[in-house]
Amino acid sequence: MPKKKPTIADVARRAGVSKGAVSLTLNNRPGISQDTRERILSAAAELNWQPDRRGRSLAASRAFALGLVIARPPRLLEADPFFPAFIAGVEAVLAEREYTLVLQVVRPGQAEADAYRNLARGGRVDGVFLSDLRHADPRLQLLAEVGLPAVTLNRPDVRSPFPAVCLDDGPGIAAAVRHLVELGHTRIAHVSGPSRFLHGAGRARAWRQALAEAGLPPGPVVESDFSAAGGAAATRELLAGHPRPTAIVYANDLMAIAGQTAARAMGLSVPEDLSVTGFDDCELAAYMHPPLTTVATNAFGWGKRATAVLLDLIEGEEVADVELPPTRLVLRGSTAPPS
Repeated sequence: MPKKKPTIADVARRAGVSKGAVSLTLNNRPGISQDTRERILSAAAELNWQPDRRGRSLAASRAFALGLVIARPPRLLEADPFFPAFIAGVEAVLAEREYTLVLQVVRPGQAEADAYRNLARGGRVDGVFLSDLRHADPRLQLLAEVGLPAVTLNRPDVRSPFPAVCLDDGPGIAAAVRHLVELGHTRIAHVSGPSRFLHGAGRARAWRQALAEAGLPPGPVVESDFSAAGGAAATRELLAGHPRPTAIVYANDLMAIAGQTAARAMGLSVPEDLSVTGFDDCELAAYMHPPLTTVATNAFGWGKRATAVLLDLIEGEEVADVELPPTRLVLRGSTAPPS
């Protein structure tokens, strides 16, 4: 059996540094001390490792930057609990590797496609994160055509040439529904995110499946946009219906927090008249009155893991899909048996 060739990861382990430090050293980039540089070169020599000519050519023209294009109205990002935490996780890794993050917020549609093309054409980034996956997402083919390495946040519903870093929303949503059923609720509504996003549709699907497993028909559902205003409007619509739901499962914390306020404005008490669950477990959730029962995710950890995978991909490593620990329910004071 032929001996396996050493890789950049082997050099990094031998020298006790990151793969990024090895890359910086081999390309004579600043930011590496002389002692560390000599240790890396010594480790490479001991392992008889040299990057292939193509890899060195690519490395020499690197931007040492990663890209994130967010196609949502800027106002929706102002209070969004996910992206700030995700970006913090990204930056935690990039700071150690002396990479930067190029963030672009654009309108959905052609502006988004143009943003990816410009990032590739100008050599501004070495790879991108692909978030807010859509059905049969056309960006997969676009990125393959322009030659940008990418990591998708969750697995697309079509064939993809890129690795995925996945966080399963289903267990958390299912746990929220089961919790409400165990409390005695039978009219459980849902305020969903946009159905064009796989995660918006996926959370709605998990809600319906959990109700079916409990032997209950799906309650009413209102599609919203993940914003506070959208969550309040959806709540008012649901509570104006007959019969009124006794519990609402929201697709994110922001809509749930606004929904609690909207319900109180209509003369209802939470959780006595209406039980509420959120999704994200943002910092504010624990300080609401009552504190919000919600599904906890780890957007910071997701950002760190996705960044590590993308950097490995850029370095030419073989990378596989990654499954993160699934979401989980955090019980607080916004749920109770129906009155």
